[in-house]
Amino acid sequence: MSTYVLVHGAWRGSWIWKRVRRLLQARGHEVFTPTLTGVADRSHLSSPNVNLDTHITDVTNLIRWEELSDVILCGHSYGGCVVSGVADRVPDRIGALIYLDAFVLENGQCLNDMIPPDVRKERLAQAKEVGEGWKLPPIPAEEFNVNPRDRDWVNRQGTMQSLACFEQPLCLTGALNRIKNVTYILASGWSPSPFPQFYEKAKAKSWKTVTIGCGHDVMLDRPEELAELLLAIFPERASTAS
Repeated sequence: MSTYVLVHGAWRGSWIWKRVRRLLQARGHEVFTPTLTGVADRSHLSSPNVNLDTHITDVTNLIRWEELSDVILCGHSYGGCVVSGVADRVPDRIGALIYLDAFVLENGQCLNDMIPPDVRKERLAQAKEVGEGWKLPPIPAEEFNVNPRDRDWVNRQGTMQSLACFEQPLCLTGALNRIKNVTYILASGWSPSPFPQFYEKAKAKSWKTVTIGCGHDVMLDRPEELAELLLAIFPERASTAS
């Protein structure tokens, strides 16, 4: 049996992982899908003080208090920033690290450093116009090429998120580099996407790399295929549990 901790991206919540969570649990694995502070079912905790460090602490504390070890830790999109910070704090608890169409930051970088200046400027304007100056509205599901059946649902479920999450630099000690089992999964079925650059860097680092021809929210568009990829991280455990 394996232990999975699956971290959602910006404006999402635990709900985005429902399909994949059920598939993994049906195979006998333990699956945690925490909702980060300030969004979805924890949107009542939203404030200008919620930042990247808050979210890293959310997941790190889950791992510590649930006494998890040998975790397969997966971060989607903005969640890539989060899982890098978590793995750097508790590398001894992490068995494998997976970036799912996700940002991979270096020490001192923030998410907003990784997007084009015009997009960053537009988002800041949105925060001022509709987000009281400190929070960002979700990007519409259509822009992520979410499958047509799920688009309205995703747009209803999305919640605003504190701008500080995208502006706070990631602080890494280097302990993250102790984790050798690292995979990057690129969703190739949407554009413009900021993620091919991270996929290419992953290949240069000799990480495992995979592409899936679907929109950004892979767990909605291709849940079965994604579940199989996650199970293949430690194939001997998947076969034992099935």
